[in-house]
Amino acid sequence: MDLFQPSSPVLLTVIFVIPSELFRRTRTPKWSDGGWIKKIPYEKEPAPYMAVKRSLLACLLGFAIILAWPAVRTAEAACGAVTCFVVIGSQQQVPQAGLLTFNTIYNYTPMRLLDGTNGVIPAIDQANRRLILDHHQEIRTITQTVNFDLNYGITERLGVQVTIPYLWRTHKHIDGLGEEGANGEGELVPFGDNGIGDMIITAKYNVLSTLRSMVVAGFGVQVPTGSTTARDDAGEIMESPTQLGRGNVGLIGSVYQTYELIPHRLNQFFYGSYRHTFRNNDGYQFGDEYNLNLGANGVPLEKAPWLVLTGQFHWRYLVHDNISASLERSATPADAPDFPGEPIVIDPAISNRSVPSTGSTYFAFSPGFQVSLEGLIDSPLTRMTSLYFYSQIPIMRDSNNNLAQGISYIFGVTRSFQLLKS
Repeated sequence: MDLFQPSSPVLLTVIFVIPSELFRRTRTPKWSDGGWIKKIPYEKEPAPYMAVKRSLLACLLGFAIILAWPAVRTAEAACGAVTCFVVIGSQQQVPQAGLLTFNTIYNYTPMRLLDGTNGVIPAIDQANRRLILDHHQEIRTITQTVNFDLNYGITERLGVQVTIPYLWRTHKHIDGLGEEGANGEGELVPFGDNGIGDMIITAKYNVLSTLRSMVVAGFGVQVPTGSTTARDDAGEIMESPTQLGRGNVGLIGSVYQTYELIPHRLNQFFYGSYRHTFRNNDGYQFGDEYNLNLGANGVPLEKAPWLVLTGQFHWRYLVHDNISASLERSATPADAPDFPGEPIVIDPAISNRSVPSTGSTYFAFSPGFQVSLEGLIDSPLTRMTSLYFYSQIPIMRDSNNNLAQGISYIFGVTRSFQLLKS
């Protein structure tokens, strides 16, 4: 288990979160997670005020990039992979009827070994249905994701969301402990792949919508569009947890709630979700996933409603994965003269077995900010458009001797289009 060290310079980054919002030609203080309804007639700001706003935006973006850059350069990661998750309101809400919201979200998620762990984990050979204990030693994994997210309001209460991820993943581990090398030290095997991940289609219904509150229920299907056949540099099929896709359908249920605490200035939000993925044709089943998010959005300056600061806490629990396989273990010096040598069979029967190095508990804080471009620049190109940045800082991590998610970053842009006139 790891407690985030407060001495880290990343804690000095006062970065801010961005739930996306729907800004119109009239200047609307309604943000993505809030219930602001009243519209303030748009008035063109004096030139000096516009210059100040643009200067402040440049300072915010520069500040975030400068502080984030050292951590991005040195981040490390590992077998199995996760991605950073934060609540972005325009994703979780139901847009008004006829409104299409398009999010493009870049996600950088490193994974590394925690202090006090050695990264020695089982090998998952799904092609030959083998689970080999103590056969790998993890080094790092880095996953970069661009999510293309479409959110459309069919009616005022019913909406549909389509999320298409594109991933770049690199991974390094030492393979063949007790088997390869003169002293059974194994060999370094890198892996890299990129492509479309598993697409998610979600139907959402606005159960409760008042002037100051909202509750949205969602049900999604994760479609197995990602690859499950990528090979490492040694030519072997890479383990299921590191593949871009899960290989079978997943079902996702979710609840999103928000309430305006102070009109036009502060609101809180909550998001909870559960995912279950069915066993794939390789005999591998990813563990169930639970997510909880609790946070708040605020407008710090009354004269600058285009700037929203956000903070949210995220808790994620992953159940152990399961594989239908035989059980073996790596050879050790005690097995001499058959060391180094082939893995030793413990149970040849093909049966469902928990993968001990999978599953994890993760708790983090995500500060960030959102900027409405329409509130800064009066132009057709900036209408209903906003930018956002998040940094997710781990507070507690338990990853069963496997790699754990490090400090992650999210950049994004949201643009809305009114397709149908009400």
